[in-house]
Amino acid sequence: MEKRQLGNSDLNVSVLGLGGMSLGTDRQYAKIIIDQALDSGVNYIDTADLYDFGENESLIGEALKGKRDQIILATKAGNRFKKGKEGWEWDPSKAHIQGAVKDSLRRLKTDYIDLYQLHGGTIDDSIDETIEAFEELKQEGVIREYGISSIRPNVIRQYVEKSSIVSVMMQYSLLDRRPEEWFDYLQQHSVSVVARGSVAKGLISDRPLQTVPSAKDGYLNYTSNELNQFRDLLVGKYGKDHSLTEIAFQYDLHHAPVAAVVAGASKPEQMKQNIASVEADPLDLQEIDWLKRVTKADVYEQHRT
Repeated sequence: MEKRQLGNSDLNVSVLGLGGMSLGTDRQYAKIIIDQALDSGVNYIDTADLYDFGENESLIGEALKGKRDQIILATKAGNRFKKGKEGWEWDPSKAHIQGAVKDSLRRLKTDYIDLYQLHGGTIDDSIDETIEAFEELKQEGVIREYGISSIRPNVIRQYVEKSSIVSVMMQYSLLDRRPEEWFDYLQQHSVSVVARGSVAKGLISDRPLQTVPSAKDGYLNYTSNELNQFRDLLVGKYGKDHSLTEIAFQYDLHHAPVAAVVAGASKPEQMKQNIASVEADPLDLQEIDWLKRVTKADVYEQHRT
């Protein structure tokens, strides 16, 4: 499977990353999916301390016994929670991050994390303090690189200008093209995009549209009628030769700043389809131009100052 450099780091990630959140809590079943991904060339697994209140990290750590050196392992921090209680509170403080990493290392059964990410962020945070926390962890060898998971332009700009982040995880799909506004800027600063939500909650997949809960309520700036029209266009153009998941992934991966698409898989069949979708032939420029004409190039209206 193709690998791409993450920012200007020495981390080379597979173009498909396995998102841990969808693995569930059955450890044996999750291990089957993880092994399937590794056997197919996926070397990038993304989780967070928040997923199942840390259980997801534990599950992944157990599944990776004896295989740690084959993996670019990413996790996230910034949400403080108490096990057994619902909800969490945002805490990007240095003390919390440097404490949270110890818990993640223990659960993941490793002594280092390849990519440690801030799991959100606001412009009102003490950003300098947060950066200091990540930089110290990097100097200590506890993490190799760090990034952020955010869609807020003002937060992204602050981290790009003040820190040595190598990646920004962003929701990005044909139905949510807002990140494209920032691609040139990120590329100029050698910061990669890690795309999540490429299939837009199943709207750009081969799942029947009537079975996708968000379809009847619309999605972002798309009405339900517009979603139906968009799906009809996609099926009409690609339905005979390509899966819609393939189109969704290949559209994201066409853009140079995108290092990988991170996608969940709760079943081996879904993992197989995700793998086939990233290994399909790339879309050509005419196809990309057509897809851009039939979708909306919206921009983020909030969090800009």
